[in-house]
Amino acid sequence: MNEEHRKKIEEIMAGMVCTKAFKCAACGFEHLCKARDTDIENCLICLDAAPGQCPFAVPMGKRHLCYCPLRVYLAKELGK
Repeated sequence: MNEEHRKKIEEIMAGMVCTKAFKCAACGFEHLCKARDTDIENCLICLDAAPGQCPFAVPMGKRHLCYCPLRVYLAKELGK
């Protein structure tokens, strides 16, 4: 991860409230919620076992879409 990515991540984190206290950042983004990228620019498909407990997971049919700005950035820009 380069300095540009680090700055963008800090910017995203500063502009949001995380109910999970940014556990993903604390572990260096090694343990992320399970999600799959989509063709939609600002969301992922949430693959977490309990997506209903996340405020960023929005039900869409039988699935949930993830709108966590940090998780989306990590998937779309860093392939995580």
